[in-house]
Amino acid sequence: MELTKKGHACVALHRDGRTLVIDPGGFSEADAAVGADAILVTHEHPDHFDEGRLRAALEADPAAQIWTLRSVAERLSAAFPGRVHTVGDGDAFTAAGFEVEVHGELHAVIHPDIPRVTNVGYLVDGGGDGGGDGGGDGGGTVFHPGDALTVPGRPVDTLLLPVHAPWSRVAEVVDYVREVGPRVAYDVHDGLLSDFGHLVYGRLLGPNGPGTGGAEHVRLEPGQSVTLGKG
Repeated sequence: MELTKKGHACVALHRDGRTLVIDPGGFSEADAAVGADAILVTHEHPDHFDEGRLRAALEADPAAQIWTLRSVAERLSAAFPGRVHTVGDGDAFTAAGFEVEVHGELHAVIHPDIPRVTNVGYLVDGGGDGGGDGGGDGGGTVFHPGDALTVPGRPVDTLLLPVHAPWSRVAEVVDYVREVGPRVAYDVHDGLLSDFGHLVYGRLLGPNGPGTGGAEHVRLEPGQSVTLGKG
């Protein structure tokens, strides 16, 4: 399985000629979702959900489908009947040949005065062993938590790590990696960081930082790809 980093919180997973895109929002490329066989959206905030990007993808490929929570599905289901699927915590489904589990219910707290919206994370099975040793050729499991520090409660090989957000502190980010215990953590949700910010987070999450429990930390530039499951 191959992972391609898109802008901010968006990634694309490729396997066997099929593509799964997660969170093509307003901070990602305008065509981030075009060409996807399946699209997953974690929640309704515009840096994760851009209606125009999703409509463009569905119009470009009549077979493309979306899995998301109710607040997003309600915006699209009438225009694309049968192609927008509503999911929630505990659900499992197959999208474009990828096995997907849904974990989590709520967005992290931004401020007590701001109501929390629904947020789900997606655990995608890449066909590997899914464990922390990263031995599977298929890439193991990949977890995208959206805007929450959800622990899926089962082994994760590749964690898509929201490194910077209005709702997080770096101490929480470090402890989250330790608790999930992936083989490798790739940065997502980094669109608000300057070049200096990337350097600071890289140091804190790298070997000279407080420690991530043995997980490797990697930052990909938008457009850069990596084959998962290759330690």
